[in-house]
Amino acid sequence: MFDFIRTHQRLMQLVLLVLILPSFVLIGVSGYTNYVSGDHDLVKVGSASITQQNFDQARRNQLQQLQQNSQGGFDPAVLDNPAARQALLESLIDRQVLVSSATKERFSVSDAVLRQTIAAMPQLQVDGQFSPERYNEVLASVGLTTRDFEQSQRAELALDRVLGPIALTASVPASVVQQLELALTEQRTIRLRAFPASDYEKDLDISDADIQAWYDKNKQTLELPEQVSAQYLLLNEEAAMQNLPAVSPDELKKYYEQNKARFVQPARVDISHIQVNIPSGASDEDRKQAHAKAEEILKKVQADTSAFAEVAKTQSQDAGTAKDGGRLGWITKGSWPANLEQTIFALQKGGVSQVVEGPGGYHIFLANDVQPERGESFDEAKEKIEAEVRRQLGADRFADMATRLTSLVYDNPSSLQPAADALGLTVRSAAGIARDRLLPSDEVKADAASASQDAALLDDARVRRALFTPQALNEKQNSGVIEISPDTMVAVRVDTVTPAHVPELAQVSGHIREVLKAERAQAAAQKAGQDALAELQKADPAQVPEAFGSPLTVSRINAQGLAKPVADAAFDASTKTLPQYVGVQGPQGYVLIRVEGFEAGKPGNPMLASLPVELDQAWGRAEEQAVLKAMRIQANVQILPEAEKALSGENAAQD
Repeated sequence: MFDFIRTHQRLMQLVLLVLILPSFVLIGVSGYTNYVSGDHDLVKVGSASITQQNFDQARRNQLQQLQQNSQGGFDPAVLDNPAARQALLESLIDRQVLVSSATKERFSVSDAVLRQTIAAMPQLQVDGQFSPERYNEVLASVGLTTRDFEQSQRAELALDRVLGPIALTASVPASVVQQLELALTEQRTIRLRAFPASDYEKDLDISDADIQAWYDKNKQTLELPEQVSAQYLLLNEEAAMQNLPAVSPDELKKYYEQNKARFVQPARVDISHIQVNIPSGASDEDRKQAHAKAEEILKKVQADTSAFAEVAKTQSQDAGTAKDGGRLGWITKGSWPANLEQTIFALQKGGVSQVVEGPGGYHIFLANDVQPERGESFDEAKEKIEAEVRRQLGADRFADMATRLTSLVYDNPSSLQPAADALGLTVRSAAGIARDRLLPSDEVKADAASASQDAALLDDARVRRALFTPQALNEKQNSGVIEISPDTMVAVRVDTVTPAHVPELAQVSGHIREVLKAERAQAAAQKAGQDALAELQKADPAQVPEAFGSPLTVSRINAQGLAKPVADAAFDASTKTLPQYVGVQGPQGYVLIRVEGFEAGKPGNPMLASLPVELDQAWGRAEEQAVLKAMRIQANVQILPEAEKALSGENAAQD
C-alpha cells in the first residue's frame, strides 16, 4: 500500500484534498451543532455556530496541508498573524452561510450527477476511462469507504449549487469589452529623460547630527526582533567523505572485474553528410529527381573527397549543418536507425557512402574518423573506479552517521559536542537568527548567519522553527535531526537568546547614513526633474530637447519594459495637444516623459482573444461575493467577543 502511495503522489494529493476540505472547513451539510460540550462559540450563523475547536482544528489542518505540499519547507510563521487568522475565520463563516442556505433550500444532487462527477476525475481513470479497480484501490489506500467518499462529494456538489449558477451566468456586455480592448491597445509614442537619484549622492553631506536626529525620530522602526545565536552540526556528503580509509588496489581490481561491461566504449564514427530533401507529399517523379541529384553530387565527392565540405556548404539542403561543411560529429553505435548505421559503420576513415534514404531525404556520408569498440583497461579506468568506490563508501558511512547522529543528540540533550566528537564533526556557530528570517550582517555583532556559508541551510523554515520551540528557547535543548534533503542533515541548539530591542546608534549609524543619503538624493532628483519640467512647459513644443532618448511606442498591453508608474503617467497625459510633458517619481529617481504621438486602440488584437472569458470569470466572482455578502446579512452573522481572542492568537491551540 505504501508503494502505491509513493508512486501515485499526485493522485494521493487529490484524494487528500477531497478528504481534507470537509474537515478543513469543519462544517458539513449535516452541521456540527452538537460539537463537543464545553466548547465556546466564536461566531453565530443563524441557529448554527463556529466554535473555538472548529477554528483550531481548521488551523491545524491548514498548516498540515501546506507543510505536506511544500515537503516540510513551509514556515508556519506565515500564518501566525491576525490577518491570516481573520482570513481563515471569514472562510469558515462563508462556508457555514452556504451550508445553512443549502440545508434550508434543500439543495441536493442526483445519483446520476454524482456518478458522472466521480467518473470524470482523471485521477480515477485508466486510459481515459473510469476504472472501478483504480477507484477502489485509491480509497482503500487511505482507509476510506466508497460511502464516505461519495457522501462528501455529494455535499460539495450540493454547496456548488448555491452560488455556482451565478458565476456561470455572469456576462460582461460586449460594449464594455470593446472599450477595454480599445484602451488596452491604444498606443503612445514617448521619449524619456531620467534623473537618477544616484547622480546626486556625491554632493550630499550627512552629518552626525543628521544621523542622531533621524535615530531619535525613527528608532522604533529599527527594532530588531527576538533572535538567537545557535550551535549546529551539519552532516552532508562532504562530511561523510572526510577521512575515508584508503581503498586497496586489490579491492579496486575486484570492482573492475565485477563491472567490466560498464567500462567498454562502444564503436563510434565522426561523420559529415550532404542531404537532398524529398518534398512533403512527393510523387514518384519527384523522388526520382531528388535521387538523381544526390547521385550527381555523389560522383563529384567520390572524385575528390577533400571537396566534401565545400560541396556540402553549397549543395546540402540541411540548413543546420551545411554552413559547417555538413559536420554531424561523433555518432555512437546504437543511437541511429538500423539502415543508416549499417551504412555508416561499414565505412573506413575517409570513406564516402552510397546514396542512402533516411530522415528528411537522401544522404551521402563521409567518415572523418572511425573508432572501433574498445574496453578501458584497469589502469585507464582506475581513477574512475576509485571515485565510484569512494562514493559508495561515503554513502554507506553517511547512512551510519545519520543513524548515530539521531541517537547521540537525544542521548546528550544539552550539548552537541558529544555527537561531534563521536562522529568527527565540528560544532559550528551562527547568530542573528529570527523566527521569520536571518538578520542582515550589519544588524548582528558577529558570526552573522546571513553571512555564513550555511546561510541557505540556516534560513530553512524547518531549522528556524526548531530553534524557536519552547524546549529549544527555554531549556537550550538539542533539536531532533532535521533532514534538509536526502544527503543533508542538521541538528541545532540555542546558545543565547536576545530579546527584541532597538540597537544602539553606533550599530546602525551606517544604515541610517545610507537611508538619509537615499532620501535626500531622491528629493534632489525630484527637484531637478520638476525644474526641468517647468522649463520644458515654457519652451517651443516642436523642438525635441537633446537630453531625451529615442522615441518609444508603448501600449497598455506592451509597455516595452517601462516601470508601472512611468507607463501610467504616460497614459494619464492629455493628448489634446502634443507634445505633452509629464514627470513621475520612481524608485530610482525622477523621470520626465515627452508624449509626442497617439494612436487610438483597435479591436481584434490576438493578444486579447481570451479577454471576454477572463472578464466574465472576474465578473462572476464579483457577483458571487456580492451575493454571499447579502446572504451573510440575511443569515444574521454575529461575530462574538470570543472571536477577538482567537484572531489575536490568545486562544490558539498548540500545534
